[in-house]
Amino acid sequence: MPTYKSLILLSTIALTTVGTATADVTKAFQKQAAVADMKITTITKMYQQDIDDQGMSNPIVLQQYANADLQAAMQLEQDYFDKNQTSCNVDYDVLWDSQDPDYTQDKKFSMTDKGLVKVSLAQGSNIYYDLTCNDKDCQIADVSLNEDGGTLSKHLLETCR
Repeated sequence: MPTYKSLILLSTIALTTVGTATADVTKAFQKQAAVADMKITTITKMYQQDIDDQGMSNPIVLQQYANADLQAAMQLEQDYFDKNQTSCNVDYDVLWDSQDPDYTQDKKFSMTDKGLVKVSLAQGSNIYYDLTCNDKDCQIADVSLNEDGGTLSKHLLETCR
């Protein structure tokens, strides 16, 4: 009989542990989903602002949504231009991967497995945004035209010094 009571006790402990672990996993998944929603909301809002302003925001919309590190890299480009009267930046609008953006084109926002926000433009381009978030909002840490390649900040830091 004592063995039977021990088995019941062990089963109860095991089920309690599994229940707690399941709750922890569920909570972590919900937090991850909430952060993904915040990231997509931030990028969606940025694109809508750029559409509303037809790319004429000052400072540019990307800089408004950038974190301090990306803003500093973007400032290098402005300082370079002020000094040399030529640009060291990429020669197109990064948000639209175009020199002459079509603000009316369809776009889709999604998350990659690496936690990047992917914007798929109707013209066929994909732009990837790396964001940092706190409990209240997200900021863009970097931008690239592919998941594994060069980034805007890397280009600016290497080219605009």
